[in-house]
Amino acid sequence: MQQAADAGAWPLPRAPLLFRFRDQEWTLGGKTLLLGIVNVTPDSFSDGGEFLVVEAALEHGEKLVAAGAAMLDVGGESTRPGAAPVSAEAELERVLPVIRGLRQRVALPISIDTSKAAVAKAAIAAGAVVINDISGLHRDPDMMAVLRETGAGCVLMHMRGTPATMQQFTHYTDLTGEIRAYFRDTLRAAAVAGVPEERFLLDPGIGFSKTAEQNLVLIRDLWRFRQLGRPVLAGPSRKSFIGKLLPPGVSVRERVWGTAGAVAACALCGADIIRVHDVAEMAQLLVVADAVRNVAG
Repeated sequence: MQQAADAGAWPLPRAPLLFRFRDQEWTLGGKTLLLGIVNVTPDSFSDGGEFLVVEAALEHGEKLVAAGAAMLDVGGESTRPGAAPVSAEAELERVLPVIRGLRQRVALPISIDTSKAAVAKAAIAAGAVVINDISGLHRDPDMMAVLRETGAGCVLMHMRGTPATMQQFTHYTDLTGEIRAYFRDTLRAAAVAGVPEERFLLDPGIGFSKTAEQNLVLIRDLWRFRQLGRPVLAGPSRKSFIGKLLPPGVSVRERVWGTAGAVAACALCGADIIRVHDVAEMAQLLVVADAVRNVAG
């Protein structure tokens, strides 16, 4: 595995790292990019049910692109704490028309937010180029083969348990160290299976089997995951740890400015890509955060 001793060195700027997916490649490390969320679910914690109609989802995706998203993330199964699983058939019915429609309307890459190999394979055939797997390739044994055969990129996320059980598994002896070891082991297994490390982004799983305080530690330590030689993705948008920091009564949809604080911290602490709902606001924020991080002297 590539060891980039200075890839996450503090203080930043970040050393460049390559991310390859299908027939594309990005060099990450300069500008922080935004992954815009297109949830086509009835029960997501923040925007469940808003984009179940295909045309509404497509219009939302176009707005996110216009606002500054570099990639769109389409998901058909809620992964909020306590969420019940859905079948692959239901997931495919939700996501495939949206991916096909977005592929016709926007030129940006599309990722599929799924832990099911069958869904990932069909989504890639429909036009997706990255698999965002919250299980980190640990739930479906066929997912590695899909990555190898399709050439798709992968967001490798850390989580314990499932969305329904994950908040029962928040005890760590060394939070950052254990997640780093999890990433090292998974990247080694992928290399043995024929999937090179350049195809992976690392996501420490903010909000997944983590307490509110642990989420803050992960944001502070994002640069330590980048030391593994892979770009880092973070997903703090509108999550409950932000709500716990804000005054009582602030709704999930009103967490935009709390999210802005988290996004700025993620960018300054090492994230290359940040997954968000509110692209326009975060794009403006990142202009400033990136300027601070990259300033000479």
